[in-house]
Amino acid sequence: MPAMSFRRLLTFTLRQCPPLSSRHVILPSLYHRLLSSSARNPPDSFRTRTPLEKQFETWIHKLKPGFGPPDVDEALKAQSDPDLALDIFRWTAQQRNYKHSHSTYLTMIKILIDGRRYRHAETLLEEVVAGACEISVPLYNSIIRFCCGRKMLFNRAFDVYKKMLNSESCKPTLETYALLLNSLLRRFNNKTVCYVYLRSVRSLSKQMKASGVIPDTFVLNMIIKAYSKCLEVDEALQLFREMGLYGCEPNAYTYGYIAKGLCEKGRVGQGLGFYKEMRGKGLVPSSSTFMVVICSLALERRYVDASDVVFDMLSNSVSPDLLTYKTLLEGLCRDGKGEEAFDLLENFRSRDRAMNERTYKTLLNALHFINKE
Repeated sequence: MPAMSFRRLLTFTLRQCPPLSSRHVILPSLYHRLLSSSARNPPDSFRTRTPLEKQFETWIHKLKPGFGPPDVDEALKAQSDPDLALDIFRWTAQQRNYKHSHSTYLTMIKILIDGRRYRHAETLLEEVVAGACEISVPLYNSIIRFCCGRKMLFNRAFDVYKKMLNSESCKPTLETYALLLNSLLRRFNNKTVCYVYLRSVRSLSKQMKASGVIPDTFVLNMIIKAYSKCLEVDEALQLFREMGLYGCEPNAYTYGYIAKGLCEKGRVGQGLGFYKEMRGKGLVPSSSTFMVVICSLALERRYVDASDVVFDMLSNSVSPDLLTYKTLLEGLCRDGKGEEAFDLLENFRSRDRAMNERTYKTLLNALHFINKE
């Protein structure tokens, strides 16, 4: 067919066809858009539920209409997944005529802490402090325990304590004071810091007495330890004498803190006296108490007493460290008692199973060096 005849036929055919509307033109793209949208967001009736969603729906259906805090508390405790428990906690809070109680907040906070969801726990903590539920001693003590365990929330623990102190129905208990004192003592790293935190220890001790809370041996020991670390040994001794008034009996920790404090203060005779009193009661000191007493006696040139404490230490299967041995043995050498020092070293070696060859040679070489001087 000639080219001209073909063009005429094509033009005639196009004129006979009706024009396409814009509606027909956009249909294909609209279809693809809806299809891709439905693929991304399928209807609920066709979408597969995740196991977590199924568990959530199961527990929601188990909560009967008109449920209360005890029902929610039971549902939360039954969850092994902290995230699912939090979803249930948040969903129930949005229901009509329902408000979380101190028990549900306590349960949820414990679940989050155990599940290491610390940020969520902090959020609930702030809600409680802001007044989201009625206050209770177990809830506030739980919050203080959590704050004391988190470095950045240390000051928040005392904010909660002050709120308890100013309340009428939620006064601090012995557990509250124990948590706060223990948290303070963990910060007694050096003498300068000790004196800063000692003020807080004194304040807590006075407030505890003023509120009528009777301390136990554990709490009294922490206060005595704080005084002894700051070398405020007279206050430590006063509290030691008052222990009987509270019906508390001093234990190995009590004697150990005071003995170390007295020795470090330079009152070595008194420190040795407390050590002997402790041993007379059958109490065994800690390794640090043994070594502080030994070094203090050696520096006072009371070598016989120091040696006796070393033998007592070894008889209780506790070994001195290298510095303790050196303080005693080198002190003897410098005082012209070299032969006695060598004999003691051999005696210590035969009794101390933990003394290795390297420690023995280090001590032996040190004694030979001092004797040559």
